[in-house]
Amino acid sequence: MISTLVTFSRRISVAPLKLLTAGALILLAGCSANPIYTTTGVVLSNYSEGEATPYVLQMSDPKMACALGEGIDPLLYSFSRVTDAPDSTGSLLMLLAGNCAEYKAWEAELAYLRADYQGNVEAAKDAREEAKRLNALTAKRRYASFQRAMAAYEFDPSVEPVECPFLFSEQDELTFLLGLLTGMQAIVNDANSGAMAGVPKNIAPQAERAATCLDNEKWGGMPNAIRALVWLLLPDTRPALSPDPWQVLEHSTELGAEKGMRVPHALQAVAAETFGRPEKLEEAIASFVEANATIDVWDEYRLVDEVAAGVIRFSSDKHWSANYGYRTPQTYFGKMSPERETENVETMSLDGLL
Repeated sequence: MISTLVTFSRRISVAPLKLLTAGALILLAGCSANPIYTTTGVVLSNYSEGEATPYVLQMSDPKMACALGEGIDPLLYSFSRVTDAPDSTGSLLMLLAGNCAEYKAWEAELAYLRADYQGNVEAAKDAREEAKRLNALTAKRRYASFQRAMAAYEFDPSVEPVECPFLFSEQDELTFLLGLLTGMQAIVNDANSGAMAGVPKNIAPQAERAATCLDNEKWGGMPNAIRALVWLLLPDTRPALSPDPWQVLEHSTELGAEKGMRVPHALQAVAAETFGRPEKLEEAIASFVEANATIDVWDEYRLVDEVAAGVIRFSSDKHWSANYGYRTPQTYFGKMSPERETENVETMSLDGLL
């Protein structure tokens, strides 16, 4: 009898504890089936945004960073099945994954130019097709990155007039800005693929309007450089009395070098290639290389400048491959031909030695 009473008493005391535990698990899990997955997703998402992202943005190896994007994005973003989608970090990861696809497209493009220079028609056609397919993959990833960046800050880029998002930190501002830039890149990649990716062109004027939400001076001319690129692509979007887009790009390169983030140089080079302005391309490459002697790269966002450097290097390599059949020799980076400068070269007089 006594033992029965003790057992009954224990059951009564344990029951509320079980109920509390079950309630806590339900709260943690929300409506999902497994609370562990939800908790893990929240922890990983917070860690990625608070620790991993600042670390990656300081990296100086763009190819290692892009491999991280390709490898981690499917894992991290899979947690959007059990908790809120990690859109801000997911935007940057997909941006890096897009860079990986683009690096492969660059190699195919250079192979095409070398084969074309050598007159190897079959090899040129094969490389050209491969470049198109890789540009389509790049465009798809970059469009996804753009969409995630807009979703991360609950920003509807189609609303007119523009309603700027709340960006609580410098990292938020950069993520949003890179999202706009990536959207523009997606359009260029899709054009290079023969429109295989189907990226909507109307995101260009949307990015132009959204770029006004950011401080142009603070971000080294990037916002205005994006706007200038849109003005060139879609002249109707250029506001009345606004300066010439090429002047805006040139001014933006100066701001970018001063700030330590030469993205405007890369945008100037892309615009010069897109619109067939070889003098502007030469100017962008030479200016980028000259800045190496004086620039103090923005250390917290070193990766952004390194990615821009890759774009400039590729533009130079394309020119050299098309005209000389090989990539830019290191000692000629910043020049557009292998000709040596002979003017104003001081020569030693041998008269006194004879």
